[in-house]
Parts: sequence; C-alpha cells; structure tokens
Amino acid sequence: MAPEPPLLSMSGITKSFPGVRALDGVDLDVQAGEVHCLLGQNGAGKSTLIKVLAGAHQPDTGTIRWRGEEVTLRSPIAAMRLGIATIYQELDLVEHMSVAENVHLGHEPTAAGFVVRGRAAREATAGLLKRLGHPEIDPARLVGELSAAQQQIVSMARALSHDVRLIVMDEPSAALDPDEVDNLFRIVGDLTADGVAVVYISHRLEEIRRIGDRVTVLKDGRAVAVGLPAKSTPTREVVSLMTGRNVEYVFPERPSSAPETAPVLTVEKLSRQGEFEPLDLQVRAGEIVGLAGLVGSGRSEILETVYGARRPDTGRVLVDGKPLKPGSVRAAVRAGVGLAPEERKAQALLMLESVTRNVSVSSMSRFSRAGWIDRGAELGAARAATRELSLRPDNPDVPVRTLSGGNQQKAVLARWLLRGCRVLLLDEPTRGVDVGARAELYAVVRRLADEGLAVLLVSSEVPEVLGLADRVLVLREGRVVHTAPARELDEHRVLDLVMEGSPAS
Repeated sequence: MAPEPPLLSMSGITKSFPGVRALDGVDLDVQAGEVHCLLGQNGAGKSTLIKVLAGAHQPDTGTIRWRGEEVTLRSPIAAMRLGIATIYQELDLVEHMSVAENVHLGHEPTAAGFVVRGRAAREATAGLLKRLGHPEIDPARLVGELSAAQQQIVSMARALSHDVRLIVMDEPSAALDPDEVDNLFRIVGDLTADGVAVVYISHRLEEIRRIGDRVTVLKDGRAVAVGLPAKSTPTREVVSLMTGRNVEYVFPERPSSAPETAPVLTVEKLSRQGEFEPLDLQVRAGEIVGLAGLVGSGRSEILETVYGARRPDTGRVLVDGKPLKPGSVRAAVRAGVGLAPEERKAQALLMLESVTRNVSVSSMSRFSRAGWIDRGAELGAARAATRELSLRPDNPDVPVRTLSGGNQQKAVLARWLLRGCRVLLLDEPTRGVDVGARAELYAVVRRLADEGLAVLLVSSEVPEVLGLADRVLVLREGRVVHTAPARELDEHRVLDLVMEGSPAS
C-alpha cells in the first residue's frame, strides 16, 4: 500500500518583487496532526511563504499539493475553503465589531438559506471560546475592548469556525504571559490530536523545542533545512542555519557601576486607577531601567502615561527636573521623551510611507520653511540617523513596510535619535525580531544609553530585561514588589516575584 501523501506539499516555490527575490525554490511539506515549525531571520522569506500558502500572494513558479492533488490558491477564500487558516501576528480583526461578528465575518450562520444573526452567532461563538479555554470572553463584547491576548483567542476562534485542517500561527505567543502560553500549547495539542496540522512561526527557540515536531529553516529566501526533528536538533545548529554564523545569546557589557549623573526622568506618585498604583522611579542619563511583570501588570500603561498618551489620576512626570503637562504627548515629545511602542506597525509607523518620512515625522519643523518642506535636508538627516543605527537596506526611499521587523524598529529609534530625545521608552523592543537582529538592537540601545540617554524598558522576556537593564523594577498587579540591580536577580527569582508578590523594597 502506497504511503499517505503529506497534507500539504509546496515544491520549488519562487516569488519576486521589484528588486527582491523573496522566495527562491522553497520546499515545505506538512503532515496531518503535526506541528511544523518555520524558522528564519526577518527577511528570510517566512512571511512571503505563508502569504503564498494563505492565497494572498501568487507564486511565480512552483507547485502546491493538498492531500496529494495539485491546487492553485488564487485567494484567501480559496485557501480557507480547502481548510487552510492563517492567524497573522498583526491580527486582522475589526475593532468596532463584536467578538461573534468577527468570528463569523464572511460566513455568518444560516438557516433555511437565510443569514442568522444575533443569538445563534453568539451561541456558536461561545462554544468555540469554551473549546479554546476562554469561556469568560463575551461574544457580544466589542473586539476593541479586549486585551491583545484575548484578541488572539478571537482570531483562533475565527479559524476554528471553518472546517480547518491546517492552521498557520505567526508569532502566536508574542503578546501572551506564561499562563496564556501554556493554554496556547494545550489548544495546539488538542488540535493536532484531532489531526489538524499547525505551521508554527516563532523567534523563541525554546518554544520550538517544547511544541514542535519538525523544523524547516529559511535563509535569504531559500530552505536551508527541511523537516529537522525539533526536539533533538541542537539550538546552536538551528541558529547557525538561520544566520549563517554562530550566534551567542549575549548582551552588551553593562557599566560596572551606576552612572553618577542627575536623574533625567523622574516619576513621582504616578498612578491610574485599575491599572497601576502610585509609582516612584528615577532614570539617570546613561542608565537603562527595566520593568518586569506579566501581561496586565501595568507595564505598558506606565510607559504610555509617562509619554502622555494616558492621563494619570495622581502624580507627575519630570524631565530634567521640569514637570510635564499631564496627558500631553506633545509636551512629552517637546521635553525630549520618545516612545517605541509594543505595536510599532499600528502605533508608530506610517507603513505606506518611506523610511525617510517615518524618521523625520517628529522633526518636520526642522525641514519646513514657509509651508514648504526642504526634501534634501529631510533626506540627508534621515540618512544620517539610519546609518548611525546600521538600518538595512541603506535606502531611505523604500517604504518602511518592506523592512524586516528589526529594521522597522531601528526606523522608530532613528526617529527619536533625529529628534534628539533625552528619554527613550521601549515597550517590547524585540517583539517579532529575529535572533540575529536582536543582538544588533541590544547593542544599539546600550550605545544610546552610553551616549547619555535615559532608557526605560518593558519586556515580557525576563532574560531580556535582566540582560539589558542596569536596574529592574518588578511589577505585580500594578504594584512594584521589588527593586534591585539587574545583576542581583535571576529569571527564577523574578518569576517567583511576579507570580507571588513580595513586599516592595
């Protein structure tokens, strides 16, 4: 008896865009009921490959077989009808619609040939949410009111609302705390036990070893390894395949002692009801202070309040001893405060604009005369800022959407470098950034601090906080439960603190 063909087989897939060969003869096969991990640095071709699989891009050459038969995926609808669902890292939900409406968008429940709205859709959605371990999410609630983790569950429910046989998950754990990651892995285990295949994309190699069955590695648009065993392939080998070199997970050397400088950023009794309790902190020139805590601990809300995007209930923020107007981003930026937000594509970048415009947008008064913009001066300043951060490609005219995640983050940092900011707020600075580019970003942040910036850092990855920060504030449920130099903490101690709490020190 002939062996069962793979559920999915992609052979010799190529795809080019103007000036770029994104995929160069890529092969991928996925078996029913397996977790097949797709790895590669940003720019390696992962996003293009999954868009081909999702029907969003048409390959230039190559074949796709589904259950042994050659198919053409002309659109996302065609892929979904076969049973292929894709959950992108940047969730494509409609915020002003309800959970149930999002889950059934485009294929509303019907009865007797008529679309059934309201109660039937909510009941069907409630069943899916219960299956995913989140019965507390109200199907009638607006998606825009949900947390990032809850929105991801809604996206998964939408995928399961179809007769899905293969789900692509792009960085699904990026916005999740450890408990949510455990729940995600439980869901994936249940799906694969039912014969559903999962293509899992993540930059967290420890997750790959924990959940994956096989691994395919892309580099420069080519598959440099296909179907490696996920649990037994050494991490060093995987990293070497991804980067073409051996990469150690090392952070830049931090100063041996705290900087003897005046505080640049001072926060006094800052609070927002229901988000975080009164907070005091200082960040000196040349210092990186990290905020460690679970999702929902108030980390991002603190940064956004310091930046003026949220108005505090109590307290104040001072830069160089001068208080800022509460709840005013304009006042914060004028005082030298810059924010690289967690959702850089949605909150920081003008995705259809050039790198130049993204870098210069906060400094336009420098290039504006009598209502006219000096394009030459704007381009020159942007080029200088991006070159200082080694942004690639070295072409500020390209749309920022074409850059890798690491280089998009560099564009955000270049904006504040050009602005001459004194305080840099970083929220999940390496989210969606590959292994090799992370080391570059760490070096950039450390160098900016060494040059005199005061940096306040938030990251859900405890090793990142401990490796990059000089001093760490540990948060639990909106309250600082411990403060210490980073070198005096380790990952287990921090996790114990965020899970159980401790008297503030």
